[in-house]
Amino acid sequence: QVHLVDSGGDSVQTGGSLRLSCAASGDTWISDWMAWFRQAPGEERELVAGIDKDGGTTYADSAKDRFTISTDNAKNTLYLQMTSLKPEDTAMYYCAAGGFCSGANCYESTFGYWGQGTQVTVSS
Repeated sequence: QVHLVDSGGDSVQTGGSLRLSCAASGDTWISDWMAWFRQAPGEERELVAGIDKDGGTTYADSAKDRFTISTDNAKNTLYLQMTSLKPEDTAMYYCAAGGFCSGANCYESTFGYWGQGTQVTVSS
């Protein structure tokens, strides 16, 4: 079992930065991958970034060069550093564990553990 608690969401202006955190307890690396997804109002949930046990990463095109996913295994915490934020980044952000990624894809349906979500709002 894995319990995930997201935090760090806030309201910022275009160009701002935020760091999201996901505190994990239990069997954190229950699979090889952890990830961040996001869901905007009226939209489907989409991948932002994934990271494997060895530190390998994958990013959605929208996140490349602006967002960085990382872990602190000593603290059992997953992070998402976001810079150069845009209004289209506005969404509820969720961390996830227990899933599978391959290439540029992390398969949402394979992730069995989810945080409660943290809201990011970017104003123009």
